[in-house]
Amino acid sequence: MKIIATEEHMVTPEVAGAWGALGLAARDPGVAYHGVGEIETRLLDLAEGRIALMDEAGVDVQVLSLTTPALHDLGAESIDMARRTNDVLAAALRRHPDKFQAMATLPVAAPEAAAEELERCVTALGFSGAMLCGRVGARNLDHPDFAPVFEVAGRRRIPLLLHPRVAPDAVRTAWFSGLGDQVEAALAGYAVGWHLDAGFQFLRLLLSGTFDRYPDLPIILGHWGELVLYYVDRLRALDRIAGLQHPLETYLRRNVFLGASGMFSVEHLRRAIGIVGPERLLFSTDYPYQYRPGREARAFVETCGLTGEALEGFAHRNWQQLTDAILR
Repeated sequence: MKIIATEEHMVTPEVAGAWGALGLAARDPGVAYHGVGEIETRLLDLAEGRIALMDEAGVDVQVLSLTTPALHDLGAESIDMARRTNDVLAAALRRHPDKFQAMATLPVAAPEAAAEELERCVTALGFSGAMLCGRVGARNLDHPDFAPVFEVAGRRRIPLLLHPRVAPDAVRTAWFSGLGDQVEAALAGYAVGWHLDAGFQFLRLLLSGTFDRYPDLPIILGHWGELVLYYVDRLRALDRIAGLQHPLETYLRRNVFLGASGMFSVEHLRRAIGIVGPERLLFSTDYPYQYRPGREARAFVETCGLTGEALEGFAHRNWQQLTDAILR
């Protein structure tokens, strides 16, 4: 069975150098993690080494995206850097068209330029979506400044992956400090802070009316919903006060797709089906962070309990149908 992994990361030497010049590793533990040994090597590789590990894992296609925090912390220089990064991705797709697809890297600090680059990536480069890494400086993604990006994505039905990034400094200080540097970094990042941030970005987009303005906008939440899924019963209470056109369930089943992100859990899968339905599940391994040898990725797909159309959808068809709907 063909398996398409939809949240698989990369970096370029230029972007890594720009992060270093800003000193981001000192305040964002995720950036420091990207530069560690094997992880760094795998992020940089867009050729045979990556493909060999894909084959070993049983993954047929990776959808490539620039890892967090992407270009969100860069200013005007991110405009040209985004274009160069996307051109690197496009070259990888041309070299290995049966192995790679790509999500656009956007210069979100310059929203008009980001919207133009999103159009270019979809119409000229054949990309399959774009990835956003949460806050841009002090601005959340629902800030009116970013409307041009969401207008293009909504009009063209371009999937946007909301990827986590480190929790804001104020949250880190209030919730995670005092437990030791390593524990604080983990809590603010991959343990829970990343996922709180991504989940709140989604909720802010929802509650600000983004999906009423752009009803055809597809949003992808990795890690089985970035914690939002487990509080749907409580979040329903917002229906009484949010002033939206539809109840929460409508947006979850119309606008939201859920990715596994290397969390190979049957319990999470079952919860996701109950909330959004089997036709909105996407397989992903969160490469290289969750890479595990021994064909564990394929083994999860084959033993997760899905059968027939639901299994094929999770493995590849849901993604293919989602990207076939893009208006290029």
